[in-house]
Amino acid sequence: MDLTVVVCIAAVLAALVHGYIFVLETLRWEHPATRRVFGTSAEQAAQSKQLAANQGVYNLLLGIVALVGVLVLLAGAADAGLAVILAATAIMLGAALYLVGSDRSKARAAGMQGLFPLIAVIAAIVTLAA
Repeated sequence: MDLTVVVCIAAVLAALVHGYIFVLETLRWEHPATRRVFGTSAEQAAQSKQLAANQGVYNLLLGIVALVGVLVLLAGAADAGLAVILAATAIMLGAALYLVGSDRSKARAAGMQGLFPLIAVIAAIVTLAA
């Protein structure tokens, strides 16, 4: 399988995960199921709603940038598309590494947040180096 296909699939999956995080942090932050996911009380969720929504928007925008990179790559500008994908997914990966580095109990969440970006970053670097 061509590595650019791996980059595209991983970037799209990373964008979908970050879109889901956007939904949780922005649209469903105070719902009981979301509070269970993030381990917050109703009071904590109410107090942090604006901060969570802001973070959710960042996640959405990173996902959009990753998708734009895929579209640019598929349109024929391979190096530009790979660069955009690499930038977006490297930021996603950095955030996941920060999460697990700052709180080991968040390793599962960091893994879910960072797996597809990690695959995209590695595949994009290998593709660009070839």
